[in-house]
Parts: sequence; structure tokens; C-alpha cells
Amino acid sequence: MSTAPAPTLARRAIEHARERGDHPAIICEDRVVNYRRLHSDSNRVAHALRATGIEVGNRIGYLGKESEHYYTSLLACAKVGAVLVPVNWRLTPREVDHILGDSGAQLLMFDDEYREVVERIRTELPQLRELVCLDLGGDSDHGQGLRDWSAGFDDSDLPPVTGFDDAVVQIYTSGTSGLPKGVVLANRSFFTLPTAMSAAGVAWIDWLSTDVNLITLPGMGIAGIGWFMHGFSAGATNVIMRMFEPQEAVRLVRAWGVTTTFAAPAMLQLMLDERGVDNSTFASFRKIAYGAAPISEALLSRCIEVFGCELAQIYSSTEAGSVAVCLPPAVHTLGNPLLRAAGRPCPGNELKIVPVTSAPEATGEPAAPGVIGQVCIKTPAAMLEYWNNPAATAAALQDGWLHMGDLGYLDDDGYLFLCDRINDTIIVAGQNIYPAEVEKQLSEHPEVSDVAVFGVPNPRWGDSVYASVVLTPGATVTPRQLNLFLRGRLADYKLPTGYRFAERLPRNPAGKLLRREIRDDLLAEVHATEPEFVQT
Repeated sequence: MSTAPAPTLARRAIEHARERGDHPAIICEDRVVNYRRLHSDSNRVAHALRATGIEVGNRIGYLGKESEHYYTSLLACAKVGAVLVPVNWRLTPREVDHILGDSGAQLLMFDDEYREVVERIRTELPQLRELVCLDLGGDSDHGQGLRDWSAGFDDSDLPPVTGFDDAVVQIYTSGTSGLPKGVVLANRSFFTLPTAMSAAGVAWIDWLSTDVNLITLPGMGIAGIGWFMHGFSAGATNVIMRMFEPQEAVRLVRAWGVTTTFAAPAMLQLMLDERGVDNSTFASFRKIAYGAAPISEALLSRCIEVFGCELAQIYSSTEAGSVAVCLPPAVHTLGNPLLRAAGRPCPGNELKIVPVTSAPEATGEPAAPGVIGQVCIKTPAAMLEYWNNPAATAAALQDGWLHMGDLGYLDDDGYLFLCDRINDTIIVAGQNIYPAEVEKQLSEHPEVSDVAVFGVPNPRWGDSVYASVVLTPGATVTPRQLNLFLRGRLADYKLPTGYRFAERLPRNPAGKLLRREIRDDLLAEVHATEPEFVQT
């Protein structure tokens, strides 16, 4: 009895071109690319890469917003065994230079609007052999566009050169705790979850060939690229946005009959706040997954009421490679105390909590239910390594367990409750305070739109608790009123001793708060100018 080869992105592209070639694969700005054309275009690009000397294991940089070119390039890299290195287009030239230099990228594909960035760093990256401008219209003064660049090559299939466990993409961490590290993911990261869910007979999250899948998060991160690749693997139609805009997201839902999506809670809030939306606007939705940041009970209630579809919360990381933990749709009933949980491990994954020492380093022995410690996950989708960083790899992957940067605990039924990032813990007179706990309570105030809680050095107590708050339009709330609201909800030592009111809070592309940036900006201002800063 013959056994089918393990799936890879390259093999799946061939299968879809053969079996559902006319089905729309990608829709971007209402341009439609079917599976046959996606396969054909990526074959031509793959042959062009080969002609430039790109070999198995070489890194290919990509600096640009979402478009069909991004996923065409990813598939082309997979077909020649190269590894795509997506670069966050919001980064400074210095940060872009670090990623391209660290990865050793030998070819860079870039949107024309980032030409100035590329020109500034080009001389510092001698390993770059070729630059390919990705002008969407193909009529740029600076480049031909990807399709024109590869037009002279044939679209024949290439022989497979990599397998299930071979690298296909290298995603750099956000750098919230130091210089970004390159997380190397294999083909298997994009196939293990659906297979395990199907084998277990559960559909907490799923992707169907009939789905119209809206990609709201950027493909340069695991949330965007992972959600697309699961939809691609299923043969679904994937509607991608150059960048998230709530009005455009709502239009796309209406225009294309979107059935499923994954979004950060802030994105769902913005879509719900668009003028004129109601249940009928989102009637096509069958399932929405959310994550990357906590969701308030008020927002969750609106999602349940207006979207009118199944909701699932997911928890993961770039290093985990795919969804690790899920709070299933069945739990999403108003008033259910389990809504405070991140969820349970997805089929095929294992989860444990280990105590944290003052280093902090995990001891490896599981903690008892209810005891806060470091979250550890064992998953077949996990990263291969941190690129060129064996020490960090060894610290993160121990005996097959991926040590996350989060603190949490398990209840008696195995549900994971997150407390905070390990490095974000605030210690006041020896007492641990987890910012997420304070943020959750502040977010329940009716006049608070967004909030970030963080610690700043205090010579007497070690740390002091501070909060940066965004109020709803037109609201006027004092720090005293906010702390009166928190009394009875939190112990007194957890109450913020200082508040800063802001128009917006910085987040990374996945929607996660950049607490370090908020704290550092605050401290710089205090030391420099003693700005408007209110202490209670």
C-alpha cells in the first residue's frame, strides 16, 4: 500500500492547480487570482530565482504590504527550497538593515514605496545579489513588477527539493524584549493543526474549501501568514488587505460574502463601530477567531450579538508555529467564567506550567493547578530554531517543550489562564503584579477605550504601577475616579499610582501592546521636561 508524501506548500499548490484551478485563491483590491494562475505565476518566479543563482536554504527578503505578490513569492521560494524572510514595512531603515543582515538575505523583493529605505541600506548589505521591485501596476519608473520580472521564464513544475520538516519561512520577532530574532518555521507548521483537529473530530477552528477567508493581520507575522496558509491549504478563497482599514474590511465582508476571519479584538471593535453596520452586514460569517490581545466582556458581548456566528479565542506565538491553545465556540456564552481563560491545548498539543525562579528560568517540573508559572507547550508545529542563535534556541526549546514568555496557570480541568508576560511583571515591595490583570479591570470602565499598565522604577518599593489610558471621545475622567472604580476589584497595592492620558497606544502589527515603548517614552519625558503627568 503506497503512502502519500507528506504535505508541503509546493505540493499543495500543484494539487490545487490540478483539482480546483478555476477557484479564486486570492482576492486583493478586487483583483482575483485563481489557483491555476497562482501556481503558474509562482512557478515562473521560482525559475527566475533559480536563474539568479538562488539555492536550497538561501534567504529571500520581502519588504512590502499585502498583495498577491507576497504569497506568489512565498510559494516560489518553497518550490526552490529558499526561505522567505518577510520584513515589517513599519520598521526603521536601521531595523530593516538588521533583519536583512542577520538573515543573510541574497535577494530582496520590495514595494516601490519603500525604495528610499532600500537605497539607504543597500551599501551595508553586500550579500544582496539582486533587488526586485514589486510595483503592482508594472509601470513603475524604478521596476518592472514581479510578473514582468519573471515573464521570460516558463511555468513548468519544478521537482520537489524540500520536505515536511524543511524550512520555508523565517519570521522575525517583534523585538519587544531585545533585538528581533529570526524564527525558522518548516512546512509542517502550516499543516499539523488542521490534520490533528480533523483526527480528533473537533472543529474549534477550521478552514473549508468553500470558505471566503478574510486576512486582517499582516502576512509578515505568524498570525497573518498562518491564517492565510491554513485557508490556502484547504483550497479556500483568501481575501487579503494591503493593510487593515475597518471601513474596507466591512466592505469586503459585504462584497465577497466573507465566512471566516481572524482578528485582534481592537480590529473587531473598529469594524463594529463602523457607521450603519448591523447583524445583516455580517450575515455571511460562520466563524471568527480572535486573539493577540485580551478582549473585554463588553466587546465580547457585542461580538456575540452583532456578528451572530461562532467565536473562538486562540493563543499562540511565532515560535509555536500555529495555534497552540483554543477557547472553543461552545464556551462563548455570556456569563461563563471560562471566558476569562485562554483555552485548552488544541489536539496534538500538550501544555504545562512550570515554576519560575528569580532568574527567571523554568525548573521543568509541572506546577500544581492554580499555581502561576511559565507557560510551556509541546507542539509538532514548533519552530526549528532561532536563526544563528543556538543559545536562545536551547533556552526556548527544552526536551521538546517550547518555553513561552508568558505567565499563567491551569485550572483543574486543564484550561489555561494567562497572567502576563514574564518580563512585564511588576514587583512592588516583593508582591508580583501582572499588568494584564489591572488592564482588564480598567478596560471595564465605560469611559476607557484602551489601556496599558506597566511598572517604573521606585527607589523605595522596587516598582510603581502606572497606567497609560485612552479615553472614549469626549470623556473626562480623573485618576481619582479611575482608582475609585478599581477599589473592590483589585487589592490596593495593585492600584496605579500614576496615570498618563494619551490619544492612542502603540501596538505591533499583531495588535499586541508595546509596553516597553510606552514606559520608555514616559520615562524619557519625565526626565527631560516633567510633562503633564498625574500621580494619585
